[in-house]
Amino acid sequence: MDFARFQNEIGVQFKNEKLLRQAFTHSSYVNEHRGKPFQDNERLEFLGDAVLELTISQFLYHHFPKMAEGELTKLRAAVVCEPSLVMFANQLRFGDLILLGKGEELTGGRFRPALLADVFEAFIGALYLDQGMDAVSRFLETYVYPRINRGEFMRVTDYKSQLQEFVQRDGLGEIQYAIVQERGPAHSREFVSEVTLNGNVLGQGKGRSKKEAEQHAASMAMKELAVKRQA
Repeated sequence: MDFARFQNEIGVQFKNEKLLRQAFTHSSYVNEHRGKPFQDNERLEFLGDAVLELTISQFLYHHFPKMAEGELTKLRAAVVCEPSLVMFANQLRFGDLILLGKGEELTGGRFRPALLADVFEAFIGALYLDQGMDAVSRFLETYVYPRINRGEFMRVTDYKSQLQEFVQRDGLGEIQYAIVQERGPAHSREFVSEVTLNGNVLGQGKGRSKKEAEQHAASMAMKELAVKRQA
């Protein structure tokens, strides 16, 4: 599937197709084409993450007027978590368009969840730069909001939000996350995250992405707090 056909299928025509191509360009592809004017999608991913959080927050605020702040936070986290972003990317066959280096291709990078989630965020960032927030909202109205309305994300467990709510409710202090270790080759990276409460390590977790590692660390922290409560 090429980019022209892709735009026809999703009903979005980019004014600047270089932005669209960049959204699907992995750093491994750029590294193998040094000297050529290619840019990877990492900056677009950064922007898209923020745009996605804002647009999803705005939608939830208006469509669930009786939902409390804590529940809104949980629902938003479930919509923008890695598994959900991968689901959106697969629905739209984003994997067919990703530009990868040969090594990343051979090791299955096209199907790696973290990579697909990053591409979806990068696409949102590119669409925002190309056409603004209204275009992003129209895109989400077609491919994301109906799934929210069907209740697909109500049961997704988000340990980071649960931990934040637990700590705030009991006035325990401030929690922070840090990636303390990265190991493995680029195509099969593993991250180790620590979550601290007032500077003290409360939980440690690992995952194939930073978000997954943080979720695992938060899960371990919730178990630790439960044990302390029972003591």
